[in-house]
Amino acid sequence: MRFIANPWFIAKGDLFVSSKISTFLAHVRQNNSGQWLPHLLEDHLRGVAALAESFAAAFDAGDWAKLAGLWHDLGKYRPAFQRYIRGASGYDAHIETASGRVDHSTVGALHAMERMKGLGRILAYLIAGHHAGLPDWQSAETPASSLAHRLRQPNLLAEALAQSPPTDILNAPLPTSNPGQRDLALWIRLLFSCLVDADFLDTEQFMAPEKIGWRGQYPALAELEPRFEAYMATLAARADDTPVNRMRALVLERCRDAAQQPLGLFSLTVPTGGGKTLASLAFALRHARRHGKRRIFYVIPYTSIIEQTADVFRGVFGDDAVLEHHSNLDSEQETPRSRLACENWDASLIVTTNVQFFESLFAARPSRARKLHNIINSVVILDEAQLLPPDFLTPILGAIRELSRHYSVSFVLCTATQPALASQRGFDWRFDGLDDMREIVGDAAAVRELHKQLRRVEVTLPEDLHAPTSWEALAAELAAHPRALCIVDRRDDARLLHGLLPAGTVHLSGLMCGQHRAEAIAAIKQRLAAGEPLRVVSTQLVEAGVDLDFPVVYRALAGLDSIAQAAGRCNREGRLANLGRVVVFVPPTEPPKGHLRQARDAGRQLLLRRPPDPLAPELVNEYFQSLYWRKGAERLDCKEIMTLLKNNNRFEFSFRTAAERFQLIPETQTPVIVRYGDSERLLARLARAGDDLDRKTLRQLQRYVVNIPRRIHQRLLTDGAIEERRPGVYVQVAPLYDPEIGLRIEQTANYGPDDLIV
Repeated sequence: MRFIANPWFIAKGDLFVSSKISTFLAHVRQNNSGQWLPHLLEDHLRGVAALAESFAAAFDAGDWAKLAGLWHDLGKYRPAFQRYIRGASGYDAHIETASGRVDHSTVGALHAMERMKGLGRILAYLIAGHHAGLPDWQSAETPASSLAHRLRQPNLLAEALAQSPPTDILNAPLPTSNPGQRDLALWIRLLFSCLVDADFLDTEQFMAPEKIGWRGQYPALAELEPRFEAYMATLAARADDTPVNRMRALVLERCRDAAQQPLGLFSLTVPTGGGKTLASLAFALRHARRHGKRRIFYVIPYTSIIEQTADVFRGVFGDDAVLEHHSNLDSEQETPRSRLACENWDASLIVTTNVQFFESLFAARPSRARKLHNIINSVVILDEAQLLPPDFLTPILGAIRELSRHYSVSFVLCTATQPALASQRGFDWRFDGLDDMREIVGDAAAVRELHKQLRRVEVTLPEDLHAPTSWEALAAELAAHPRALCIVDRRDDARLLHGLLPAGTVHLSGLMCGQHRAEAIAAIKQRLAAGEPLRVVSTQLVEAGVDLDFPVVYRALAGLDSIAQAAGRCNREGRLANLGRVVVFVPPTEPPKGHLRQARDAGRQLLLRRPPDPLAPELVNEYFQSLYWRKGAERLDCKEIMTLLKNNNRFEFSFRTAAERFQLIPETQTPVIVRYGDSERLLARLARAGDDLDRKTLRQLQRYVVNIPRRIHQRLLTDGAIEERRPGVYVQVAPLYDPEIGLRIEQTANYGPDDLIV
């Protein structure tokens, strides 16, 4: 329906026939009676300005955000936009990316430049990008999208000003605050977050007022701490008096004591199985109360373990308290409230992934960036901190330093194998790390003592660290153990070894969909609890946070952090009469090129010295130093993110390019929905009409996705083994999914040696 035919608009005929528009619209919607309701542009500008100002007040930049809000939609005063909105509807009317849409975001950027000259570029980035995303100043690939190009259109501003917008909006006082010593690029991204979140929320309040009641309904941290203390008291009363549980109680006590310290950077270095998850949460809750923090973020490297952690937290706090945000979230656990909270992290306890957290910090798109300002004034726990990707370590640590120093964020780097993140200097290079980190369990001697007290395994090294063991010989060794876990680095290695072992051996790898892996891990835990014979072959996906407890663990030669994580699946509860056995072996195949191979090489160099304890904290620190500095500091920012976002007096940033390059998981894999479990029923529903149904079904199908290399994906598509059911939605159609090992892509496609990992 076109609005011009609606009686409301006919009654207001001057909106269409007068040469001078008298009423300016930002949005329109229909009410339940079918009447068209206007959202006046002036009301929208003032509403967004007030919201953005309140958000940015958290980092003393409210005056900048207010001005961005007042000017962000000045382009809607253009007659072309007013004609357009009377022929369109809803949210669509303010998006500029589709054919026929009217550019309304450049005008406010031009006005900022006219009023503020060079400093106007700061607001110009925010306003010009509030729909399409933060732009680059210059762009060789897409010059028309660059901010420099867009600012060369003064006629757009003249068209809007000719409509006489309110003078108090046009001439609003200029900002008096400044970023000081802060990193300017991050400061601008935070302002951008405040603006776009305010724009989304003010628009939503008009377009979908029913959603307002679904937002902000999570319990405050002050309500969560008593629930936590009650849970921990019950847990302690039920715990057996074992050496492991006594060490866990000690770690918990030190976390509670350290929570009284000032804001800043903390490390929590505790051997695997030492109770880090709940102890770090105890620190965060008490630290948040001590310093008036609004939120706690628990950031986890893998989606394969985030669900386990979120389930633990729901057991502590109840289902109403935990916001779980990641790509594999089961839609049965979603509610309208949780979906809205994921948009901007408007909750008290957020469990999310490294990808979501750090890519949001460097995001340019409004949908990703809008949540960024809610990290301010929070406590962030980085679980398994040793898995911070080395290729992006410099920009990640830069963001951590900035948030800690200038935005009231405390970080806890939580791991059994603490990475070496202190600043380093070379002859012609420097690396700015984290130099003021405080270890929660105590000094270096305390860390060593805790490691000694929680030692539950003995590591056995091969006689020759360069001589491989054949898969057949390894299979024979594993078959001699009634209960054993073997961890390798490659999917095809896991598949091959699994085929050599007796029936009943369990396989785990990324060629199994998430639902399949979850069921397999649950079955493993049941069989372990029942004391049944059990052998498991897995890729490294079990090494971070999957709570398994085997008497014997075999690990393919790898970095010391991976060996330590494997050791955490051995004699985890310390119930064996003797130490558990961790057997390191040299596999017949090389690890994939890149980080895994570099980690293997760094680990082997240290193990050649035959240390009495290969997992000693001081040796782990030496390992990370070798791993990080083997090729110099430039490898720690291989995409040159810091160069793209470097401060300069001309404010010439490359926000969009930096966001495109900052991908923790390279886009070298393509998802395929496989035929497993309930996916058949869900795939049948995809043919039914309705966008809401499609979105819900696709979210449910995320549990049945396997990611495969692009060139293998193309081969499967060519062979007819998979087909595209919807744009970008690929489905397995050939009988390639094995109920034990997952997707058997080797049956139809040739692959390279580095394709099948994890």
